Amino acid sequence: MTMLLLRRAALTAARTKSCRTFSASQSHRKDRKGLVLGVFEKEGEEGSLHLTETAAGFDQTLSGKLSELLKISGPTLKKGKSRVFYGLHEDFPCVAVVGLGKNNAGVCGAENWDTSRENVRQAVSAGCRSLQDLEVKHVEVDDCGDAQSAAEGAVLGLFNYDQLKAKKKTKVTTQLHGSGDLVGWEKGVVYAEGQNLARLLMEAPANHITPTAFANTIEEKLAPHAERVTVQKRSQAWIEEQQMGAFLSVSKGSEEPPVFLELHYNGSPDSTQAPLLLVGKGITFDSGGISLKPSSSMDAMRADMGGAATVCASIVTAASLKLPVNIIGLAPLCENMPSGKATKPGDVVTAKNGKTIQVDNTDAEGRLVLADALCYGHTFNPRAIINVATLTGAMDVALGSAATGVFTNSDWLWEQLHKVVCMHSENSHTPQVTQLLC
Repeated sequence: MTMLLLRRAALTAARTKSCRTFSASQSHRKDRKGLVLGVFEKEGEEGSLHLTETAAGFDQTLSGKLSELLKISGPTLKKGKSRVFYGLHEDFPCVAVVGLGKNNAGVCGAENWDTSRENVRQAVSAGCRSLQDLEVKHVEVDDCGDAQSAAEGAVLGLFNYDQLKAKKKTKVTTQLHGSGDLVGWEKGVVYAEGQNLARLLMEAPANHITPTAFANTIEEKLAPHAERVTVQKRSQAWIEEQQMGAFLSVSKGSEEPPVFLELHYNGSPDSTQAPLLLVGKGITFDSGGISLKPSSSMDAMRADMGGAATVCASIVTAASLKLPVNIIGLAPLCENMPSGKATKPGDVVTAKNGKTIQVDNTDAEGRLVLADALCYGHTFNPRAIINVATLTGAMDVALGSAATGVFTNSDWLWEQLHKVVCMHSENSHTPQVTQLLC
């Protein structure tokens, strides 16, 4: 009898201990950290991998266990793909190893981008997303030989517009692993956050990002830089005083009042320096007006203010980087809607410069709002003007979704923009404009 009681007591203790261990592991799972490491393809050796400097150091602390697992865990890790290993290191229960392709891949002539930098972005992005799917809340990232590109990939890859969803993606914080190029990393984070701001504005529903809400969002983002930035939210009364008849002809069909957003960033030590002028089309929803668009894809027209979003996000980024230049950003914001007050096909309107315009198609509204904004912008005597707009779907028909068209009367300005395109992928619009300002 005594032996039976002792046996039962031992089993109870074992079960209690087992339950406590499980509880501890659950708590540990919530607080666990992840690590993203990179591997290159070895030149001339099919199926062979070469660890980055950071990955090699990590592998050394594990006595080569990471290299061994990479060899036996499946096919060679391809460019842009990730593979997650568990339980390798006490501090990093989840380690994502990502394929970086060939080292020193150089510039791709066909795509006009730096392939090495783009490989880093894509690979780090894939690794961070795979760890986010595992609900890892903090991720340290290998710089993969280019800390700025690694930071851009991490921050861009973790972006999700889920503010209005009940079930949200795990919020992940990132940092550079080890003592690499911290300055480059921080610069990449600022670049990517600028682009994510533009993506946020374009993804949000049109009833949440009205002209007024758009302007208020940008004002809030620029508030920490008040010593260098002036924000002026011009009302409909001001627009009428400026005789911007082309702009007003587009906005008059909507119940939402138009806003002419004017941003002045004064970063140059020389206050007399001529500013760079950025102008962005800001149609926060484009139904086409009386020339109504097909309903099947009309919801995407919430992003018809992509030009304004890019311009404003670029100025937020320039202010964060404290660029030593003077910049003026103009964003004519309104909706293009049908109503009894809307402009009708065949109507004639008068622009700010006194020119009359016959409106044959109310869905060609972008050139109208930009005409008045560009005319106003010339009063600042800028040294250069960059106009950004989702102006016509014909551009997508002609060039596809991987490229955009540029029209310019300045070979110098085009050369500067082209250099930046080679450093950043075509998906990185905000870094391109901001880098051009440097």
